[in-house]
Amino acid sequence: MRVRELAEWLGATYEGDGEKDLTGAATLETAGSSEVSFVGSRKAGIQAESSAAGCLLVPLEWPNPGYRTVIRVPEARTAFARTLSRFYPTAELQPGVHPTAVLGKNVEMGALVYVGPHAVVGDGARIGVACSIGAGCSIGKRVVLGEGCILHPNVTVYDNVDIGRGAILHSGCVIGADGFGYVMEHDRWHKFPQVGRVEIGDFVEIGANACVDRAALGVTSIGEGTKLDNMVHVGHNCRIGRHVVVAAQTGFSGGVVVEDYAMIGGQVGIGDKARIETRATLGSGCGVLNSKIVRSGEIVWGTPARPLKQHLETLANLARLPDLRREVADLKRQLASMKRSA
Repeated sequence: MRVRELAEWLGATYEGDGEKDLTGAATLETAGSSEVSFVGSRKAGIQAESSAAGCLLVPLEWPNPGYRTVIRVPEARTAFARTLSRFYPTAELQPGVHPTAVLGKNVEMGALVYVGPHAVVGDGARIGVACSIGAGCSIGKRVVLGEGCILHPNVTVYDNVDIGRGAILHSGCVIGADGFGYVMEHDRWHKFPQVGRVEIGDFVEIGANACVDRAALGVTSIGEGTKLDNMVHVGHNCRIGRHVVVAAQTGFSGGVVVEDYAMIGGQVGIGDKARIETRATLGSGCGVLNSKIVRSGEIVWGTPARPLKQHLETLANLARLPDLRREVADLKRQLASMKRSA
């Protein structure tokens, strides 16, 4: 692909050699003369000076020294992501049902659906147009997959789960398993039946080995455009809003509410019935106590989670403790000396 063709495809303008052939994309450090890279930060702008990349995607205001071939875009990282999809398109599977796949009774399947080896689709499931169900997947009874869903190998979807259009479920994730609900009677735990459902919105992506539990009663829901990383656990009756991002190994206890556009770091623990309001940010490793409310737009860190400024002050005070300990020891020695002198 030539530089001018890439610029036209991106809806952008270029400077320099528009006829230069580009064969791939790479980082600033590793890109060669036939590859495209991008400048997404001030630090990257400095690195770009020594980069051998044949073309750079740069912000509109980036000062081109004059000898670089560049494509000016409003947001370089986003444009680079689109460029990657152009150079490295996802391999398309040929539609059809593999001979080893098992389809239940009354399965409705749209056009251009792929069902891979040893996959199982339960009775009454409805599979939308152009869905891809990978090898070894297990799709329960009365499951609904919207058009264009991609289920990578070995995904498990329990009964009565609704999944919207364009969802991507990565290998090993489990949707609709029983929530963790028990009641104590006569000194023994007895299972509280988990008879609810799971609803997943359009264009949700769920990472490898993540789990979304069904509600005890009612619905566990994940809103449109939300992205869950690998090994995220969403407990029963949680309500995750639209366009939320959650990094790996985070766990949501039962009944948690996360509002739209919240950002949650890795290894965060969130207690029962906590509420994370719109556009709040939870730093990696923090702990949110039961029923805690993290206010809209707030940034919290630490355990228990507190506003970032308070957390940083606490860390600063902790760092001063060794000096404080030495000062107290010196004062004790001085006081003892004064008592002996008296």
